[in-house]
Parts: sequence; C-alpha cells; structure tokens
Amino acid sequence: MIAFHNVSKTYRGVRALDDVSFTVRPGTVTGFLGPNGAGKSTALRILAGLTRPTSGAATVLGRPYAELERPGHDVGVMIDAGALHPGRSGREVLVLGAMLLGLPRSRADEVLHLVGLTGKEARRRVGTYSLGMRQRLGIGHALLGSPRALVLDEPANGLDPHGIHWMRGLLRDLAASGCAVLLSSHLLHEVEQVADHLVLIGRGRVLAQGTAAQLARGRGLEQTYLDLTADTERSHL
Repeated sequence: MIAFHNVSKTYRGVRALDDVSFTVRPGTVTGFLGPNGAGKSTALRILAGLTRPTSGAATVLGRPYAELERPGHDVGVMIDAGALHPGRSGREVLVLGAMLLGLPRSRADEVLHLVGLTGKEARRRVGTYSLGMRQRLGIGHALLGSPRALVLDEPANGLDPHGIHWMRGLLRDLAASGCAVLLSSHLLHEVEQVADHLVLIGRGRVLAQGTAAQLARGRGLEQTYLDLTADTERSHL
C-alpha cells in the first residue's frame, strides 16, 4: 500500500503541499490528478525519498522509502523518463538496472518485450529515442524488480494512441495481480479510463477524492476539474 499522511512541504516560505493525505490500496489504480504546478511531482518526490517533507510522512508498504530493505523490489518509480543515460542503449540501461537489483540479465529482455520495445530499438542509444520510447523504457525500468507498488509521473506524455491503449492495459493487468499503482497526470480523460480511484489536487491541497462516479455528482467531474485548473492558473499569475 502507498500512503500519504498529512504531508506538507514549504519552499522558502511558499507551501507547495498542504496537509496531503490519501492511500493507494493493493490491486487498484489511483489517479493523482491536477494541473501543472498543483504539487503532484513534489508529492511523488517525497514518496520516493528524493525530497524531505516539512511535516507528515509518505510510506510504501508501511515504511518510508529510505527504510525499505529492497526498495527496487518493493516499489517501482518513474518520475522523469528523461533522466535515463542518453549515451547508453535501452538494453544497457535495463541490464545495469537488473544487475543492481541482483536479477539476471535476461530480465532486461523480458521487460523490453513487456513494454513493446523491439530488439532494434533496444540497441539504439537512449538519446535518440522519441519521448514515447523513453516513457516505455522508463516504465520498464520501474518494473524490473516486479514491484508490489508502482509510481508513475505523467507516463502518457509522448505516447501515441496505440501506446496509451497499451499503457492502460498494462496498468490494469498490474492492478489485477495485486500491485498498488499510483498514476500522476494532468489529463483528466486518460486518468478516467484506467483509475479505480481519483485524487484531485490543486495549489498543494487535496480538494476531492473518490471514484469517478462519486466525483461526478454535483457539478460533475469535468466541471470540477476545469474549475480546479482555472484556479491553479490564476494563482500563478
């Protein structure tokens, strides 16, 4: 399970996150939805141990990331697919990742097949990849250890319609196997298609959470999100 417990983060007097709390249960996909600048990436960086919260805690399987005994096997994380080494081939990136996790080199080939990168593409340097190919490779890297929890930040960016369809199926299959999946995005329509649960964040605060059907009551999910986006944009003017 993934959990945020009253997480707040302040940068130089500016509160990027304000008392954020929600959980992602095993066997479900949770969409972490909000416009750019809402605080999503800050929350995920705290969860992955890359940023310290000002207060509160974020945990995976009941522990902070830094306290996990086998983090690569417990949780797979893709926050920035562009962070992969541009001078290495896609297969080299995965082979090195597998070796760090104590896995056989053959795991790299299994993952390449899983994410739909061909042998020819796997031999190319990452620096020559399209954004969609880097996203596939980044997702593959996160899945090397067959983790029980998966955290993806904007994974649909750069994917064509076929790639988006593939990603939806992959996430649903992972959830069906018991994985807890946290999917961050600013794309309402894409998140609606795959998520069991939605968490709407704006200006660093969780403004609503529940199933799409629950959030569609009243003003409606789409109108609620449009209002949220407009409010966030005004706050940055």
